[in-house]
Amino acid sequence: MHRLVGIIVLIASMLGGWLWMDYQDAIYGPLPLNEVRYFEIAKGEGLQDISARLRDEGIVESALWFAVAARWRGVAPRLKYGEYEIRPDMTAEKVMDLFASGKVRQHAVALIEGRTFRQHLEVLKGQAALNHDFTDAAGLMAALGVAGEQPEGRFYPDTYYFPKGSSETGLLRQAYGKMQALLKEEWDKREAGLPLAEPYQALILASIVEKETAVPAERPRIAGVFVRRLQKAMRLQTDPTVIYGLGEQFDGNIRRADLERDTPYNTYTRAGLPPTPIATPGRDAIHAVLHPEPGSSLYFVAKGDGSHVFSDSLEAHQKAVEQYQLHREPHP
Repeated sequence: MHRLVGIIVLIASMLGGWLWMDYQDAIYGPLPLNEVRYFEIAKGEGLQDISARLRDEGIVESALWFAVAARWRGVAPRLKYGEYEIRPDMTAEKVMDLFASGKVRQHAVALIEGRTFRQHLEVLKGQAALNHDFTDAAGLMAALGVAGEQPEGRFYPDTYYFPKGSSETGLLRQAYGKMQALLKEEWDKREAGLPLAEPYQALILASIVEKETAVPAERPRIAGVFVRRLQKAMRLQTDPTVIYGLGEQFDGNIRRADLERDTPYNTYTRAGLPPTPIATPGRDAIHAVLHPEPGSSLYFVAKGDGSHVFSDSLEAHQKAVEQYQLHREPHP
């Protein structure tokens, strides 16, 4: 009898030791992964289902040990729903701690300066992780509490991070708030004597500056040209506004007929600023129109390398156009 009891104790000890080692390997050993995996806990999903899916998807070795450890460590009641990023260098212990922390995966989307509101929407609609909760611009602006405002240029260009299931309206509310704050900050520090009656006019002019040059150092100089033209009641005569006014009719080439076709955005046929921004301006463009570079130039023409030639007189400007746009040597 003593020998039988001894054998039973020995077997129990060996089994217990094996189970303990198996538990240790399953919970504190490396995960059976060689790449990052994403795992989503549904709202209301229980520990047993979570553990089983982790095993079935090859993320943990044992559903049983994961559930036992989660309960033993007091983590089970604190598991939060959402999408998580699981790395190969993690352990099952780290995974359950991650689930308890609620540090869900952050997706990223960029609203880029110089792009239109329609282009921003195309990017956002391509984000499967977003909840697309509005159908048109009017509905969006109403949801933001600014019904009747035009959306063009209103959303600050930046990279925005969000967890899966976030609302598109919520993300754009952040972008709208950032643009409003920046515009107020810059407007409050503006140069004196500008021909701009309100911050919105600064936003409109900044959108034109944004579209006119890709050279950051030129923005204050181009802003200076436009400010002087407004002060002298000269038409802005800027191609990007014409292109915006053409909308989908623009085929990539701007022609004389386009410059003569009257739209609310044609600054060749209409004086002053267009009715809305024509794109999303960045911080530098907004700063430039509120702190334009002083000077006497009233014209500029693209050189073809991204930069521009600036002229004080129409005669000098026409020579620059001949040289850089018509590819002819200027007249002496």
